[in-house]
Amino acid sequence: MSDMTARTGGCLCGAVRFSAKAAAHMDVCHCSMCRRWSGGVFMTVPVEELAIEDEGALRAFASSGYGERVFCGTCGSSLFWRMQDGSAVVASLQAFDDPSGIAFAEEIFIDDKPALYSFADDTAKLTGAEFIARVSGQEQAGG
Repeated sequence: MSDMTARTGGCLCGAVRFSAKAAAHMDVCHCSMCRRWSGGVFMTVPVEELAIEDEGALRAFASSGYGERVFCGTCGSSLFWRMQDGSAVVASLQAFDDPSGIAFAEEIFIDDKPALYSFADDTAKLTGAEFIARVSGQEQAGG
């Protein structure tokens, strides 16, 4: 992944602290699971080289056959969504100590978005099926 920047973050209570190389763009997920889990849309940033100071404070919930949601076991802060096989992880934008410089790039599960809100930013938009194809490696060239 290009344009990765070293960033730090953590949960509300401080039990979980992390560092990672983070992308310079943010994605927003509109799926019903993300909306319930985060209390709104889940704003995520792709990360690499994720290092967690105290993994014992983390809890994970397998929310689908392929993904899991990772949160602080003490305060409940939503921190990461990751593929169960470890092939991809995104961090909550709100968990970063300083999210400045991260651009709003994409909305996923756009077909699950409730009609009651919309973003003004011009973003790329993927349906749930298009997103699943991307993360499972089944995207076809040009599609």
